[in-house]
Amino acid sequence: MKKGIWLLALVFVSGCANMGVGTSSDSTMSAPVMETEARSRAKVFTELGFAYFNRGQMKVALDEARKAISIENRYGPAYHLMALIYMELEEDKLAEENFRRALDIDRRDSDAHNSYGWFLCTRGRHDEGLSEFTEAMRNPLYDKPEQAMTNSGLCSERKGDLRQAESYYLKALKLAPNSPLPTIKLAGLHFRNGKLNEAQHLLARHQEISPPTAEALWLGLRVERKLGDRNQEAIYNQQLRRNFPDAPETQKLLRGQYE
Repeated sequence: MKKGIWLLALVFVSGCANMGVGTSSDSTMSAPVMETEARSRAKVFTELGFAYFNRGQMKVALDEARKAISIENRYGPAYHLMALIYMELEEDKLAEENFRRALDIDRRDSDAHNSYGWFLCTRGRHDEGLSEFTEAMRNPLYDKPEQAMTNSGLCSERKGDLRQAESYYLKALKLAPNSPLPTIKLAGLHFRNGKLNEAQHLLARHQEISPPTAEALWLGLRVERKLGDRNQEAIYNQQLRRNFPDAPETQKLLRGQYE
């Protein structure tokens, strides 16, 4: 998988350092003291592993996950971390094995359902992925339902069901009105459907809640180009070239590929 794609996924899937350490049930907290101490140590290694994962240090992250599992082999978030690492390394069989292991340990781990859903979607198994997002949102204690809802929209786009994708993005924004990702994705859908004023409105909203991104600037440039506002188009053009010279969107601009 391309690094940039997975980093984008992590933005809307979760803040990785928090994955699996606060939203799922902890079915062994009533276990003997020594086991509880083991879980505490496993949690420390897992959180450290997520920190290395976020920095792209996959080997070190994998070592930390293995340490956690060696201490407590039924600590689900450690398997979740292993799955994410193997997903990044494109070791799909190992990734799926570890996702399933994490969920076998705790079926209510919404973070793991959410990540597994994205794994399935990026492998073309869209319906299975959507089912995992639904499972993530089924847990009333899940504190990031807007992320699973947004992922459902992204997965629906990959599937080609743009109407369903729009519905998911709208629901995500009802849950978290200040969430940048569903805002820009919904704006993109409006642009594709010729709803230029709606797209422009959402782009303005995105500017209020998020620093500029290459995706947002490129979309804004094309919206203003179609609306005929050459001054605003030039502003977006300049910002995109200056702030994101190596972005794929900038390369499209330089090639004149506006559609």
